[in-house]
Amino acid sequence: MGDGMGFEAVRAARMFDNGDTAPLNFETFPYLAEVTTANYQGGVTDSAAAGTAIATGHKVSNGVISMAIPGDGRELTTSLEILRDLGKRTGLVTTFTPIADATPASFGAHEPSRNNTAAIFNDYVTQTRPNVLMGRRGSPDNVDRALNGGYTLVTTADEMHALDTQTETHVAGLFTAAQTPPLPDMVTTTLAILDNDADGFFLMIEHEGTDTFGHANDLAGVIDSLLELRDAVDVVLAWAAGRDDTLILVTADHETGGLNVTETNPQPGVVPSHTWSTTGHTLRNVPLYALGQGAGRVCGVMDNTDTFGVTVAIPACMGDLNYDRTVDTLDLEALLEHFGSRGASLCEGDTDGDTDVDLSDLAIELSAFGSLCE
Repeated sequence: MGDGMGFEAVRAARMFDNGDTAPLNFETFPYLAEVTTANYQGGVTDSAAAGTAIATGHKVSNGVISMAIPGDGRELTTSLEILRDLGKRTGLVTTFTPIADATPASFGAHEPSRNNTAAIFNDYVTQTRPNVLMGRRGSPDNVDRALNGGYTLVTTADEMHALDTQTETHVAGLFTAAQTPPLPDMVTTTLAILDNDADGFFLMIEHEGTDTFGHANDLAGVIDSLLELRDAVDVVLAWAAGRDDTLILVTADHETGGLNVTETNPQPGVVPSHTWSTTGHTLRNVPLYALGQGAGRVCGVMDNTDTFGVTVAIPACMGDLNYDRTVDTLDLEALLEHFGSRGASLCEGDTDGDTDVDLSDLAIELSAFGSLCE
């Protein structure tokens, strides 16, 4: 998750990295969607509402952390909790922000306000219990909360590197701003802990700098943050090399700054010419890149709530190929246009996820025809 990372931020980072001569690693993923990000009210989202949509499949008001507000106030089950209950290990890793900030909190906590950071951290260690928590510590009291929750505590890069990743089951890396290890290093350690479980794992990795520098209209800072996120993706790709059982998603919760890159002659190592339209968030669509098992569900224009179904392999509605919440002639026409094709995405008619568009997909489409997807 690149917090605040829009399409133009990715473009700017690519220009800075290589003069726009080659894609960034996640841009080579075979599936790409544009994602809408509006909050419950249809307005510009914050990270809490967007994170909740991604983590639970439900829209909420800004500031809310995975609770049905508006609504009955119930706790909304997150993808982390679903996969934990299937026996998988789980982890939350972030940088440039405290671990109890809105985006990781959306996956591992339930609070009416993102400002309830002490309660959010308490939710982590007493309720959802991710196997790994890594990021800035925020309140010094979180150190005691982690220890009382039975977590092995590390506060420096040296302590993190000294962990026996084969035996540790619950680790909290709580760092000061000055002591926070590079994001790729935190990811390397986290993967080494999580992959000891034969049932697999769920890991949410965030870089907050893409949002922080976007608010400041500091493109150099956005680029630095995005390229560090890219390096963390490299670590994940190296871990997953040769596997056929892993889904990797790279996305954003919203766009920040209304960035437009105006450079026509990009040079490596030079921040491209650009403009900003705001210091806040925007309603611009953001990218969702997908690779691996189930990645074909990512296509076309999706809503951020659809990411939840992709993550936990639950289709929002069988046969809805264009994510418009209705199974109709548009979906049937898309399937028939690609009938017989291989290596297809959901948008092209692969309703059963085997990447072939064939009679089984047509049967699903016809059985769902006329359905409204809630």
